[in-house]
Order: sequence, then structure tokens, then C-alpha cells
Amino acid sequence: MTENPTAANPFAEASTLPYNLPDFSAIRDEHYLPAVQEGVAEARAAFARIADATDEPTFENTVKVLISPSAMLERAAITYFNIAGSDGTEERLAVEGDIVSALTELDNDMVLNPAIFRRLDDLHSRRDQLDLTAEQLRILEKLHLRFTLSGAALSDEDRAELADLNMRIADTQTRFSQQVTEDMNDGGVLIHAEEELAGLSQQQKDAARADAQAAGHDEGWMLTLQFPTMQPLLADLENREVREMLHVASVERGDSNWQLAAEIAAMRAKKAAMLGFEDFASLAVADRTARTPEAVEGLFEKTVAPAMRNADREAAKIADRAKQDGIDELKPWDWSYYSDLISTEEFAVDPEELRPYFTLDRVLEDGVFYAAHMVYGISFREREDLVGYHPEVRIWEVFSADGEGIGLFLGDFFTRPTKRGGAWMNPLVNQSKKSGTSPVIVNNLNIVPPAEGAPAYVTQDNVRTLFHEFGHALHGLLSDVDYAEVSGTSVERDIVEYPSQVNEMWIYHPAILPNYARHIDTGQVVPQELIDKMQAAEQWGEGFGTVEYLRAAVLDWRWHRLPASRDAQPVQDPVAFENDALTDAGLMHPLVESRYRTSYLNHSFSGGYESGYYSYLWAEVFDADTVAWYGENGAGADGARGDDDADAQLEAIRRCGDAFGRHILAIGGSAPIPEAFRAMTGREARIEPLLKRRGLA
Repeated sequence: MTENPTAANPFAEASTLPYNLPDFSAIRDEHYLPAVQEGVAEARAAFARIADATDEPTFENTVKVLISPSAMLERAAITYFNIAGSDGTEERLAVEGDIVSALTELDNDMVLNPAIFRRLDDLHSRRDQLDLTAEQLRILEKLHLRFTLSGAALSDEDRAELADLNMRIADTQTRFSQQVTEDMNDGGVLIHAEEELAGLSQQQKDAARADAQAAGHDEGWMLTLQFPTMQPLLADLENREVREMLHVASVERGDSNWQLAAEIAAMRAKKAAMLGFEDFASLAVADRTARTPEAVEGLFEKTVAPAMRNADREAAKIADRAKQDGIDELKPWDWSYYSDLISTEEFAVDPEELRPYFTLDRVLEDGVFYAAHMVYGISFREREDLVGYHPEVRIWEVFSADGEGIGLFLGDFFTRPTKRGGAWMNPLVNQSKKSGTSPVIVNNLNIVPPAEGAPAYVTQDNVRTLFHEFGHALHGLLSDVDYAEVSGTSVERDIVEYPSQVNEMWIYHPAILPNYARHIDTGQVVPQELIDKMQAAEQWGEGFGTVEYLRAAVLDWRWHRLPASRDAQPVQDPVAFENDALTDAGLMHPLVESRYRTSYLNHSFSGGYESGYYSYLWAEVFDADTVAWYGENGAGADGARGDDDADAQLEAIRRCGDAFGRHILAIGGSAPIPEAFRAMTGREARIEPLLKRRGLA
């Protein structure tokens, strides 16, 4: 790969495009690694100046430099990791290991430098006498805790050993992540006879044909794998043998990753021992809102047993329905198919009947964007003059209620072979009043692309994901802080899903849904009777959904509750460990597989959620209680019954939205979210709304 000189590198200077949008028309693959390397050199020089300084440490000469040592590095790294996940071509991914290694070494240089820590520790000890703003104090305290948890107070010998360990962990995590993507792309099922695809729509068949051709097959249909264990096509495929092949391909992927996961867990157990913790989970939660392992396990204890009972009730009903088709022994690959049949037969929810009411453009612009305007007053204008990192990326400028431009939103909605599975939000530019930067936010999804010339229809799962991920986008777009270090989603890991989960409340809200759920040909609003049945159908699957999630969360947790030891060795039989962990937790259900098994649990072994996959449920406690708070204040889905009631409800929605935006979204990570929740509601978060929502109460 040819490396351009830094002077010609687009990352050398801030972009001159609106809102500092990276100039993707000028950025080439060969720019990323040199820009990161140059930025790392700049950061090292900045760290050396701190370490060598003899003047009294201040927030400006120490903390501010530590959190932002190189603008070039920030621009290059944030852009690279976005495109590596969104459009990870072979050439781009080839440098990922080098970039991760460079950044890990740099982080080690910072947090394990005793001279830097002495200055930071001195500053921290005098924090009450420094006349810092609340945001500056928060940043100082979080940074000091990060140094401490990273081993800054260790001996010289131990710091060197920890630095080497961190590098080995980072390298193994990169290998794990890349292998997950490779296994998913290679794990499809090739079907040779069209009759075996009975139950699939023509659009699904066309997509499978295209996938087969893309994989080099002149004939046949390729059923490609999605990230979670339960493949969406299992709900449609009528052929039981094909369902079994697809399910087995999903759960048995990732042979080589079992050992990689065990190696990562062992290295993390070593790290925990070096830092004085009883296990890695205890280390991980020390700077999260949960704080202690006991708090996390208490959440599991309150939810596992009722979730399993709920799943058993669903299983019995599904088994009865399957017997009508001569199936005496229900298998995991039957669950989605017969669950959907029950949903269709008992709630009369036919996906094909729903399909014309939900197209991507209407759901996005007349649903997601409309809700954001209704709740927060913001509006959107598509910028076709701006260029994204891929031809499928669309860009909107976002405006405040006063008409002032506040940032850009990029939508990258369709699946492609170079995109990793799942859905996520990334910032390309973080909001910061001190730096004068406005947010540029990306949402990535994996919606099946439409046939050429056809509209993009979306499933109900897609609709929920669109609203969910835009909740993360709102967290970034409505951020109003001084420092990028605490902007947007820069909150504790176990609370980051809170705003995105709250945004899902608008999917069925009577003030929002009629604006977007309209028939593509007639414009007719989806009948309320159909919506009521859809919601009832969603409640029907909560037992399965909660158990499959809890299994993955417990797997992540148990891998990181391995006893800390500087001599920790990888578990010899990872598959047995997984089975034992689920059995001990009371989650060994014969028909419900984990949402992600260990071999593709990317959240835990590469995605930054190590000991943190519990966070979705933890955040949902705050989410469910916030939705209850909206209802208690007249803004809930059950509020409006007439024109006067509707007007009052709209006022309540905006009033509550202003409060949620001010107390939660605007502050980013500049204050603890649980404290902000108390300020907004006047009380602690309650678990009862969560249990009621999931049918566990």
C-alpha cells in the first residue's frame, strides 16, 4: 500500500465542508494508516511535554491535553472505525490490526506513564480548590479513575507487563471480530430447488438469488446469515429441513473463535489480578452506574425465573400448534415459524398485509424524523450536495426549533457484504462548545435492499431498529457540552442504551404512527385494529426475547467472573463452559438459544461490551420508568381521546421532551445519568415498569 505524505493527507487539517464532514471525495484508503501514525506521533509528543513539565499542573495544561492530544488523530481514527464497520473492504481491514495496535500502544503510553499520573494525581488531590466547572470536575474525576483502573499506580515492572498484556488483548480482539464477520459471510446455506423456499416473498427470493451470484454461484439461492442466532428467514420458511439447515449453520459458526474467546477471557482475568480485583467483571463495573457485580446479579435474579416461566408458556402453545402439522417434537428451528403462525392466526397479523404500510422513506422521514420534530422541535433537510463514504449513504442537515443548523445526520441503511452485522450509531464529529464543533452522526442498519426500481419495505423489527438507533443519534445531535470528551453517548457503558430505548416509545404512539404507517398505494393509515394486534403479538414473544437476551448477557458475565489470577489459563473446553454457565444461571432452555453464542459474541470479545451486555436490561429499567413518567405527565400513548385531549397531549409531549432533552440528552456524560433521572422525575428508577412491559410481573 502506498503511503501519501502527510501534507497531502485529507486528515492533516479540519475539513472545510459543512459541519466538518469528512471529505470522502478526497479520502483514499491509503490515507488512514499514515494519518493515524502521524497523529500518534503528535499525541506522544504532547504526552512527553506533560511528563517533562515542571510547572504546576492545571486542567488546561494537563487534562485538556490528555483528552485531546492530536486533532489529526481524532479525525482519522473516528472516520476509519466508522468505515471499517460500514464498508470494510479487504484493503481497509488489512490495516485495522496496525491501527488498533498503534492506538493501544498510545493509550499504554498515556495511562502507564508514572510522570503523567503524578501530575494528574496531584491535580485530582486538589480538585476541590481548583475552581473547576462541574463538567471539568467530572472529566477530571473520570480520567483519574480511568488511569487508576488501567494500572497507573503499579510498579514499573507491572506497568510494562500490563502494557504488553493490553497489546495482546487488543490483537486477539481484532482477530475475533474479523473472524466473526468472515464466519457470518461464509456461513450461508445454498438452496438448489426453488420449491424449498416456500414461504419466502419474491423480494426475499430475489435477494437470495443475488446473494448466491455474489458468492460465485451461477445457480441457486443463498440464505445468508445475519448477526443474531435466530435468523429472520426462519419465521417464513415452510420447509422444516431448510429451517434446520439454516439454524444449524447459524449456531455452529465460528469454530476457531471458541478458543479466541477463552484466550481473551483468560488475559482479562490476568489484567484484573494485576489491578487488584477479584475478577474482570468487578474491574469493568467499577466505573459504570452499576458499580458492583452484586447489583448486576441482582438484576439477573429478578428477571431470569419469570422470563423462563414466560418462555415455557410460549413453548407449550407453540408445541400445540406444531402438532397440527404432525410435529411431535418441537425443535429450536421451529420456534420462529410457529410463533409467527400463532401471531398470524390468533392476532391476525399477516406480515404481507402489513408490508405495504411500512416503507423505509416513510418510516424514516414521516415517522422517526416527525417524532423528533414533535418531541424536540428539530427538523431535517436532505443535503444531496454532500457526499458520504458510500453511494448508499444519505445525508440530512438538522435544525433546531429556532431554525439554527445544529449538525448532520448520515443514514446508511442497507446490508452489504462489506458491512458488519447489526445496527449502530457512530459520531464522525463530536459536539463541543470549546472546540466549536457541531455533531455529525451516522446510523448504520442492515435492511435487505430492494430490487432495482422497487421501494424498500421494512419489517417491524426494522422499524423498531430505526427508532432505536435514532435515539442514539439524538443523544449525539442534541448534546450541549463544553468538551467532546463527554458529548453525546460518552456516558457509562451500562446506561448508553437508555435514550435509544426511550425513543422506541414513539413507534406506536397515536400522535406519531398515523403520520408514517400509510399504505404505499392508497395512503390509507394502517387500521388501528391491526396495530392493536401487532402490539399484542409483540407482547406474545417477550418470553423468548427475554430469555435469548439473558442467555447472551449471562454468558458475557460468566466469562468475566472467572477468578482473577496472574497465572490464568484459557478454559480448555469453552463449549462445556458455556453450557455450565447457562445451567447454573437457570437458563438452559431446550428451545431457546442464546442471542449470540460465545463464538460470535462480538459485543463481549471485541465490541466494547465486555462484562457489559447486561447494560441493555439495566438501561431498560430507566427506559421503562421514563416511558411511565411520560404517561404520568399526560404524554403517554393512552392519553388522547378527543381533539381537546389530543391538543393537551401534544403540549405534554413537547413539555416532557424538553425536560428529557435538557436533563438527559443535552448533558451527555457531563453528569451521572442516574442523578439526572432523579432531577427529571424527582425519584429513583423503579424496576416494576420493566417487569410489566416484558410480561414478567
